[in-house]
Amino acid sequence: MSISRRSFLGLAVLAGGCSAGDGGLPELRLATGLAGGPYGQFGDRLAEELRRGGLRVRVLRTAASVQNLTMMADGRADAGFALADSADDAVRVRHQPVSALARMYMNYVHLVVAAGSEIATVRQLAGRAVSIGVEGSGTAVTATRVLAAAGLERPPEIARLELDASVAALRSGRIEAFFWSGGVPTPALAEAGGIRLVPLEPLVPVLRRVFGPLYEDASVPTGTYGGTRPVPTIGTPSYLMCRTSLPADLAYTITETLFHARDRLQAPSAPGGRLDERYAIGTGVVPLHAGAARYYRTAYG
Repeated sequence: MSISRRSFLGLAVLAGGCSAGDGGLPELRLATGLAGGPYGQFGDRLAEELRRGGLRVRVLRTAASVQNLTMMADGRADAGFALADSADDAVRVRHQPVSALARMYMNYVHLVVAAGSEIATVRQLAGRAVSIGVEGSGTAVTATRVLAAAGLERPPEIARLELDASVAALRSGRIEAFFWSGGVPTPALAEAGGIRLVPLEPLVPVLRRVFGPLYEDASVPTGTYGGTRPVPTIGTPSYLMCRTSLPADLAYTITETLFHARDRLQAPSAPGGRLDERYAIGTGVVPLHAGAARYYRTAYG
């Protein structure tokens, strides 16, 4: 898909809104996540689709959600990915100038332990070594809230490791559990083997009472990661976000590309993973950017 003539002519005069590009065209700065992670992989595919349409795109590797939102708010990035709870906090609490382009797909909160671990509930993390994800990640935000909602008798020993490092630390015994928020299955976990998920569904109503309908009941299917039964857990969506000052034509083009290229983008197999326009507009208190809203009005006819 190529950018429409109207959008292309509009983008040609917007170079001042993004970083400078060759020939006066803007360069879109897309904040994604860690290399090899779900946002990093999805972001690379989205960037390629935007380039196919004629845009210049620079992918920014980050710790993901919180860092991405901060970079959009202070003008270092133009668009990026974030978990819904991080985006909600950015808008409702920190009043950052960010907007949504789309609600994309559901993430599943994984509380991972070794297959032979005695840990069966989140409350058993009290006093144990637990990784909650890297600083600046959406996983760390969600994990912190889950631990608070669980009301542990004493705090765990917190580590802040990315996914591959968490798997390695679990294998070596340096930690006893770790949190991860991602699609199902997450390839790194499926390939790791020797793991088990701890159910988290009792905490969904607790989280919803405090933070609203950002959190949903979700279930990791039987057979995922070798499990013999479904594991009920917590779901929270991923959003494609942008700075609120992003020009409307550019926001429209990014949103249009997201949906026109959905088959090639290979979103996770999860609710919203087909990138459905009706699912996409449900972003809660996070406002849709005017350019994205125009796209959805066009899509609905």
